[in-house]
Amino acid sequence: MPRVVALSRYPVKGLTAEPLESMLVQPDGRVAGDRVLAFRFADAAEPEDRDGLDYWPKAKGLALQDFPALAALRTSYDDASARIRIEFDGTLLVEAGLDPDGRARLVQAITDFVLTTSDARRLQRPGRLPLVLVGDGETSRFQDRPQGYVSVHSRASVEALGEELPLRIDDRRFRSNVVIDGVDAWDELDWTGDVRIGDVTFRAAGPIVRCLATHANPDTGERDAKVLTTLTRAFDQQEPTLGRLLLPGWSSAEGEGGGVIRIGDEVHAH
Repeated sequence: MPRVVALSRYPVKGLTAEPLESMLVQPDGRVAGDRVLAFRFADAAEPEDRDGLDYWPKAKGLALQDFPALAALRTSYDDASARIRIEFDGTLLVEAGLDPDGRARLVQAITDFVLTTSDARRLQRPGRLPLVLVGDGETSRFQDRPQGYVSVHSRASVEALGEELPLRIDDRRFRSNVVIDGVDAWDELDWTGDVRIGDVTFRAAGPIVRCLATHANPDTGERDAKVLTTLTRAFDQQEPTLGRLLLPGWSSAEGEGGGVIRIGDEVHAH
């Protein structure tokens, strides 16, 4: 029986995953506490509009597709105190709250770090500095798409990719909220209709086309795996695809949807 083997949320867009034993899926499809903060470029500190929804394109802020060195940072966010702690190589870079002074300190620390990396030139392009830390620390809103969703992939798909590279590939490269096991590689790409994880019903909403973020080693920040070309060439994909998007609340039997999913929950899909 397929089961959930890992759960994660990402409080700060592009930064460290927070492993969870259980997660709350909100009725809007977003995971509570997921992507509640983001470092945006100076000229992109306000959302764009797409189909009447706020849209924060990742290309206009700090994200792993353009700034892979961010993966080497170790970031934690304390919901209760609304404080961010950022370390690099075992050394504290900054710890601060979300008041104006704290945001300024966090922005300065992240800016100084990126400017010491090989990604510096990207940050120095016109309109990008000074960075702006956006978000209230509570509202999940900085996903890559305007519509809320939960992302899921199977461990078997990642293992199949690793065999082709060949390289041991960590689930963390794909920054999914849910990792499952007990299915064949790529099965999740064929899901249609309702998908039930534990007591939460979703609708399969589309495969996840991957970007250069997956090339970044989640420990070192180095681009050490050609994930995109391996997916298209070795697996004959038209676009580099791994994982599935899910939206809750579309099943007439479940009403508005949402709920709690946990490590070990069964997965039912077809």
